[in-house]
Amino acid sequence: MTTAVTDAAPPTVARRLHCVESAAEVIGVGRSTAYEEIRLGRLRTVRVGRRRLIPTEYIEEYIDLLKAEAINAA
Repeated sequence: MTTAVTDAAPPTVARRLHCVESAAEVIGVGRSTAYEEIRLGRLRTVRVGRRRLIPTEYIEEYIDLLKAEAINAA
């Protein structure tokens, strides 16, 4: 019995935890701005050991906050 070899790429797994730098890139802000938003409590994080990581759902929450602020400011 032989196994067929395919050229299909393995399925990619969506990243669910982002370092601050990668989250800032996703959001479209600079690293310093991301850290400032974390300090202000507007962008939530989790700790894994000494690392501060941002779950994808917290990025979505932050984007929703920005949208709500834009609507309220108009």
